[in-house]
Amino acid sequence: MISPWTLIISAVVLGAFTYAFRVAGPLLHGRMAPSAAVQQWMTSAATVLLVALCATSAFADGKEWSDPARPIAVAVAGIFAWRRAPFIVVVLVAAVTAAGIRLLT
Repeated sequence: MISPWTLIISAVVLGAFTYAFRVAGPLLHGRMAPSAAVQQWMTSAATVLLVALCATSAFADGKEWSDPARPIAVAVAGIFAWRRAPFIVVVLVAAVTAAGIRLLT
């Protein structure tokens, strides 16, 4: 069993590192300029991370596989987002798609 003090110390250390990381951005903004290649890599990495998050959320729900409605709704929402639909439209279309499929099955 983990000691309560271990949890408290871990939370404080994690909070300190998080705060330091967030403060480092504005402090280093004027001092460092990433190259064009690094900026392109960071843009690509953010896109890949977002797609991976969507994929894992679409196909798995904690410890179990999700129902078929969720990945289909995510795919439909992805198409609408790709076509640059407003965010509220993307969310509503995904919700209606999932609800419709669940209603039919």
